[in-house]
Amino acid sequence: MKRKKFFHLAGHPAYPLRVTDHTSITTQRAGADYVRAMYCAMIQARMLENKLSSLYKAGKIVGGVYLGKGQEAVSAALGSALIPGRDIFAPLIRDQAGRTAFGEPFIDCARAYLGSVLGPMRGRDGNIHRGRPREGMLAMISHLGSAVSVVAGSLLAKRLQGHLLGCVGATCVGDGATSTGAFHEGLNLAAVEKLPMVVIVANNQFAYSTPTSRQYACEDLVDRAKGYGVTGHSVDGTDFLACAGVIGNAVSLARAGGGPQLVVARLLRLSGHGEHDDGSYVPDSVKAGIYGRDCIDVAEQQLLEFQIMSAEEIASIRETAAIEVQAAVAQAQQEPVPDPYLEDWRAYSSELSQPSS
Repeated sequence: MKRKKFFHLAGHPAYPLRVTDHTSITTQRAGADYVRAMYCAMIQARMLENKLSSLYKAGKIVGGVYLGKGQEAVSAALGSALIPGRDIFAPLIRDQAGRTAFGEPFIDCARAYLGSVLGPMRGRDGNIHRGRPREGMLAMISHLGSAVSVVAGSLLAKRLQGHLLGCVGATCVGDGATSTGAFHEGLNLAAVEKLPMVVIVANNQFAYSTPTSRQYACEDLVDRAKGYGVTGHSVDGTDFLACAGVIGNAVSLARAGGGPQLVVARLLRLSGHGEHDDGSYVPDSVKAGIYGRDCIDVAEQQLLEFQIMSAEEIASIRETAAIEVQAAVAQAQQEPVPDPYLEDWRAYSSELSQPSS
C-alpha cells in the first residue's frame, strides 16, 4: 500500500484554536489539511517507534533506541509546515514524527535500525544518524546543538548560491542543547544574517537526567530570544492545536522574511532518554503534571471536539499505520546486512570508483 504524503497547503478552511499559552500571537488559525497531516505523522511515528521498542527488548536491534513519545505534536507540527525539496530540516533523536511528516518513508527507519545494507546508512549506523541531504533532510548529529550551526550554514550557502528565496531551515533541539557553544554561535549567526531559520527547543524538563533548574537561571528559555535579537514563541508542547498554530506561524514568519524564530515548547518525554533508561529520576509529581499528558490523546480529543476528523477517520489512520509499519519492518528484516568482505567502509567514495594507478 502506497503511503500518502501530506504537505502544508495554504488557503484551506481554517478553524479557531484554543491557545493555552500567552504569546505575542493573539489569533491562531491553521488549515485542516495541516492538522490532519500532523496527526497522521504522529500516529505513524508512535506505532513505528512502539515496534522498534519491542524489537529492541527482544534483542533484534543492536545499539540504542530513542523514542519521541510525548514530543510528537511539536515534531509533527514542524515537519508538516516544511516543504520537502525546498526546505532544510535537521531532526533530532525524538523527531520521527517530523521525519515522517517531511516525507521519510518507514523503510528508511526500519532499515537503519535493523542494519540493512539497503538503508540510507548501508548498515553502518544502527539508529538515528540517517539523513537524505540531497532531499533537504540533514543527518542527525549526536553533538547536541551542532545542528543549529549546520542549518545556519546551509541557509547561508543557499543565499550565496542565489537559492534562498522562499526557503526555510529548521531544527529541533532539547533544553540541554541550549547550553552549548554551537547553539549560541549558530543562532547568533542566523540572527545577524537574518536567515529564515526556525529553532524548536523541546524543553522536556530534563537533559538526560539533569533537571532544568541545574541548567539555566532564566525563568523561561524563550526569554533568551530577545538577547539574540530573534522572535520568540512559547507553547504548551502537549497541546496539539496550540503546536499547530504557534509552530506553523513561526515557519510562515521565517518564510516571509521575518528572520530567525525561536520556539520553546514545554513538555515531558514519556519514556527514558533511550530504551536502556527507565527514567526513574523523573519525580512522580512531574509525571502527574500537565506536561505528563500524552499529546496524542490531546490531539484526538481536539480533532473530535472541533469536528476536524471523525472517530472513524481516526480509527482508519491507526489501522493503516499499523499495517504499513509491520510491512516496512518485515521487509527490512529480510534484507541482507553488510558483508565485511565486500564492503570497503569508505564514507564518501568507493574503492571501485577510484582511478587505477
